[in-house]
Amino acid sequence: MAEVLLSVRNLKTYFYTDEGVVKAVDGLSYELRKGETLGIVGESGSGKSVHALSIMRLIPQPPGKIVEGQILFNGTDLLKLSEEEMRRIRGNRIAMIFQEPMTSLNPVLTIGEQIAEAIMLHQGLGKRDAWDRAAEMLEKVQIPLARQRVRDYPHQFSGGMRQRVMIAMALSCNPSILIADEPTTALDVTIQAQILELITELQRELNMAMILITHNLGVVAETCDDVVVMYAGRPVERATVDATFTDPKHPYTWGLLHSVPKLYERKERLIPIEGQPPSLIDLPPGCSFAPRCPFAMEICVKADPPEYPVGANHAARCFLHSEYATEDEKRAAAAAGLAAAAYGPR
Repeated sequence: MAEVLLSVRNLKTYFYTDEGVVKAVDGLSYELRKGETLGIVGESGSGKSVHALSIMRLIPQPPGKIVEGQILFNGTDLLKLSEEEMRRIRGNRIAMIFQEPMTSLNPVLTIGEQIAEAIMLHQGLGKRDAWDRAAEMLEKVQIPLARQRVRDYPHQFSGGMRQRVMIAMALSCNPSILIADEPTTALDVTIQAQILELITELQRELNMAMILITHNLGVVAETCDDVVVMYAGRPVERATVDATFTDPKHPYTWGLLHSVPKLYERKERLIPIEGQPPSLIDLPPGCSFAPRCPFAMEICVKADPPEYPVGANHAARCFLHSEYATEDEKRAAAAAGLAAAAYGPR
């Protein structure tokens, strides 16, 4: 088994606002191994991006604060490092592709300047060598005429090309871990496929570990080894990618699978998840998903479910897998899981 590069343990990131405390990430744990891809999925506002920014130590303080937990990178807790020590890791050993490349790139600096800056800082190369390396990275991400375009500005690139630039920048220092936060947002389907194929090819070439944050379950099914499903800042299911799509155990995961549109062999309507995600400022007692869950029991609105082991390397935070559920409820849940698996992207 590959070595563990990153271990996130009981991470809690809160934002202190005038309206109250927003528990954006509230008890997230997982392990990421060398060369593997972990998918983080869930609705908008579930804490996916905040967790990634917590790893990079980019949470604005105030109002944000990492109040509890550990983020162990090669055994070192990133939360205990000084800002100077963290700068040596950020963008060098752990890199991130942000959601919107146009807002992440500096509009008044050329592409080459922005890539070369990180290379000079982390790799210690001179300006000429850093520019050569920047051009090589643009060639690696398949930008035509890379040695000319390295002197262009971000507005001279299309959306897909800007995303390729962000990938080149993230990989310029050969990181051990790449965090890809919605790397295909706002791109058309054809370009999405090209970008994802490019990322996975470079991951194999560089033997990187990757955290892929996305709404797209089809992408997760194709690219990930393990999956964490998040809801209202908490992980509700953790499993291998095969178990997630063939034997899902949480009602929220079932809802996500039923929401995947099919382009063939489907005549019925999609089954939406009724209701809206709760406010993270004032979460109701009990399970956060209970108000939207068709399988909610009396215990679900009173107590917060712990994480129950439901298989090898598979856990779900749901009372359906406890002594509180009757045999009839467990059978109904098993049938619902099979139905969701049959509808999913696999």
